[in-house]
Amino acid sequence: MFNMALNQRRIEILNLIQEDGHAKVQKLSKIFKVSEVTIRQDLEELENLGYIQREYGGAFLKDVGSLVKSGQVFNQTHMEEKRAIARKAAEIVKEGDNIILDSGSTTTELAKLLVGFKNLNVITNAINIAFILGENPGINLIVSGGEFKAPTLSLTGEMAAALFKNIHVDKCFLATAGISKDDFQLTYPSLSDLVVKSGMIRAASKVYLLADSSKIGHSSFASLGRISLIDTLITDSKISQETIASLKDIGVDTIY
Repeated sequence: MFNMALNQRRIEILNLIQEDGHAKVQKLSKIFKVSEVTIRQDLEELENLGYIQREYGGAFLKDVGSLVKSGQVFNQTHMEEKRAIARKAAEIVKEGDNIILDSGSTTTELAKLLVGFKNLNVITNAINIAFILGENPGINLIVSGGEFKAPTLSLTGEMAAALFKNIHVDKCFLATAGISKDDFQLTYPSLSDLVVKSGMIRAASKVYLLADSSKIGHSSFASLGRISLIDTLITDSKISQETIASLKDIGVDTIY
């Protein structure tokens, strides 16, 4: 939960740093269209609240090094719901499938449930998922290249997206940071993720979005497009019937 003293811009700056692990003042100034002085004041406030640590020209997420060494993604909230979503998603995966696993805490839980598969082709942009599945000789694992993001243990940007241009899979299990309330936009803290997510969606016959209900009504900085880009939302039982009906109206099935 964010401190109530944070304004929307500072929340979005923090979201971005929690996604990428670090940020530069100059880049943040261009993204948010405010002066570098204003950005430095924002970073000073975030540091005072204990979220980040400033450095020359920017800031980085506190304790990010220990997270990388432990192989744990930063976002560990709502884990009970995420594990339930992963169990439901695992029922959809069949021996012989070609699948994409996006990076994220929920997709990581799904990967743990796939360890015992004897015939599975998995493509991922997540370093921790590669470690989870890489020991199984029955799983053919392909990992994208790209720019490394420590908090999500993921690879992103144009290099990561390039892998998905020339492949086709049966199923993609996608993650998101938030789904906007009014128009159901899929949102992410980092612009570099958008090209990767788009590539994953285009490469799959069927796209499943794994998102716990707390993400519905939450918006991050960058928008990928409406949730109608995906076929099915797998979420938890706290989702409202009104939301399920609204999603059905735009062609998105819901499993919970």
